[in-house]
Amino acid sequence: MIAIPAIDLREGACVQLVGGSYAEERVRVNDPLDALKQWLALGFRTFHVVDLDAALGKGSNAEVVTRLVSHAPGLTFTVGGGVRDGARVEAVLAAGASSVVVGTRAIEDLAWLTDVTARFPGRVVVAADVKGREVVTRGWTSGSARDIRDVLAALEPLPLGGMLVTAVHKEGQLEGVDLPLMEEVARTGRHRLYASGGVTTLEDLRALAKVGAHGAVVGMALYTGRLDARAVAQEFAE
Repeated sequence: MIAIPAIDLREGACVQLVGGSYAEERVRVNDPLDALKQWLALGFRTFHVVDLDAALGKGSNAEVVTRLVSHAPGLTFTVGGGVRDGARVEAVLAAGASSVVVGTRAIEDLAWLTDVTARFPGRVVVAADVKGREVVTRGWTSGSARDIRDVLAALEPLPLGGMLVTAVHKEGQLEGVDLPLMEEVARTGRHRLYASGGVTTLEDLRALAKVGAHGAVVGMALYTGRLDARAVAQEFAE
């Protein structure tokens, strides 16, 4: 399993939010490239970039995304946030991302997702943001009334690059992961699991590896120093 630093973009900066709430910003790095360089220096080579403004319809950090993914050769980026049409999927991949993360439209429009995964097989990761067991959409602001198990079943036949499952109720809390949720997803689905939400300790990462996660996105714990980034990179970077 690999640990993947999160680079969440808001108003051109790299931020960390508690529970996804814009009112609860705990960390801000004014130049996201500084954050990327910090993680690179420690040995990380895979990164998860999210345009929070685009996800919530508050603007776009597309230029920042391009700066990040074109910074150095040989790096792996998954990029998401407000990706809701095929043109944006194509643009993100053309800019240099290894895969693109789609959430809201993927959950709400299976026909569209089927088409876009056929066009870009293995390069589309579906983000399933979960509160309790319900999948939520539109920057975590809307409930879908769908259980995570039902969503997984619907996506099973598609040639996805993976599933990014975020335990929203754990996000930014520094209180550990929802291990039962992640274990269920890893056990019942055939797609690679990228786990997110609440990673706080090395034991959290080891537990996710044990239940079968392919990767774990880590944000708040790295940016606040709660996790020793160097130790994480030594054990879980590619």
